[in-house]
Amino acid sequence: MLRVGLYIVLAVMVSMPCLAADPDTSKTEILKDDPILAALDSMASAKYFESSDFTSNRKLLNTHKYKEDEVPVFDNAHYVKAFKEMDQKSPFNFVYNEPVKAYINAYAGKNREKVARMMGLAELYYPMFEEALDRYDLPLELKHLAIVESALNPEARSRSGAMGLWQFMYRTGKIYDLNSTSYVDDRRDPYKSTQAACEYFRFLYDMFGDWQMVLAAYNGGPGNLLKAIRRAGGKRDYWEVRPFLSKETQGYVPAFFAVNYVMTFASKNNIYPVKPAFFSYELDTVTVRKHTNLNTLASVLQIPVEQVLFLNPTYRQAIIPATKDGMTLCLPKDKIGIYLTNQESIYKLGEEKVNDAYANQGEIMKDVRKTHKVVRGETLGGIAAKYRVSLNDLRDWNGIRGNLIREGQSLTVYARTAATQSTSSTSTVSSSNNQEGRYHVVQSGDTLWDIAKKNGLTVDKLKELNNINNHYQLKIGSKLKIG
Repeated sequence: MLRVGLYIVLAVMVSMPCLAADPDTSKTEILKDDPILAALDSMASAKYFESSDFTSNRKLLNTHKYKEDEVPVFDNAHYVKAFKEMDQKSPFNFVYNEPVKAYINAYAGKNREKVARMMGLAELYYPMFEEALDRYDLPLELKHLAIVESALNPEARSRSGAMGLWQFMYRTGKIYDLNSTSYVDDRRDPYKSTQAACEYFRFLYDMFGDWQMVLAAYNGGPGNLLKAIRRAGGKRDYWEVRPFLSKETQGYVPAFFAVNYVMTFASKNNIYPVKPAFFSYELDTVTVRKHTNLNTLASVLQIPVEQVLFLNPTYRQAIIPATKDGMTLCLPKDKIGIYLTNQESIYKLGEEKVNDAYANQGEIMKDVRKTHKVVRGETLGGIAAKYRVSLNDLRDWNGIRGNLIREGQSLTVYARTAATQSTSSTSTVSSSNNQEGRYHVVQSGDTLWDIAKKNGLTVDKLKELNNINNHYQLKIGSKLKIG
């Protein structure tokens, strides 16, 4: 895993056909939820609300009577005492030293506002983290590692392609059943990625038997840690092995220690949580088996689509693809009943929306795994453009860090393909003179050069067949004659 830390990097999204943000629901009756069942649902979460001691009230939390913008300054004795207190309750052997102090200054100093926001997000994610860590018999302090990794941003992406709350690389994610396609990235799924992280923590602890070494292996890889142990003469104490680790991994354990301190003694540092948009007890999930457009769903449920996307970061293009086993949809609890009541209408509206975008061809897109064999002269960027996928995705799917590929190399591609057509975008329709004609339906990302090449034409011939001038602009859903 490679650390994103305080720098939140949003994942590169694959382009979608131009679908309207607000579908026309005027012809569809939107049914209200049953009020009695809704009341029962609210009672189910009442105990969670009553047991929550969360507050963002600064006056209540500011027990040290700090001024609003005051940044407390402490001597070393304060930190030594605080770390001793933390260490007595933890298997991590917390120590305070200069590398740790540098990260404390980074988190509790210039980045204190970001820490306040992450404290609010912790109310959403930490209950799930703690439940999973407890299930795997892991130290609960590991929940803070997600702050070091991703700043609690499930869409965080590192420069090397690590993704999600726990920053899984593509190949490591595959080991733990975190799949990635054009539509879905399980590394961005908070629940699935947390389960995978717990399994990986357990594997690393069984290998090294020391939690500080587990952290180093999680960041730099177990192979690199084993090499560092050899260079250190077989020593297995983290601080003795540390000089032989990469610069990034050298900072990883100190950063984790610093985050534990800041989150434990936040009010002591005059840092208070920003209230999150949602608490964990306010959310629930349902299983979706049919193609669902999240823009349509948000319109029907009358909630901002940004909220739906925030709660469902797994879906990269605001689309839940149809699957046999179903996909998970996370919603506010007070919207679950309305969703279940109007589920079929949401499916239908979503399909109509896709049909309109693809010129009424009934093309609901799906991911199809393909293998591309590299030929002489091809570039990684050119291959990505050919299949209309992002360059970063293509790198991820094939474990490629740069742009170097070789002739004859086989690349895995998850290409978006219309479910009701063959992999070719060519269809046969009747022309105005009742003779059979071959046409191409323009899709997102098409160029005249692409269309001509796929159908054995020159660009000039394609222009001639369709009376195209040099100022012509392709429009999604329009038909071009190709024969």
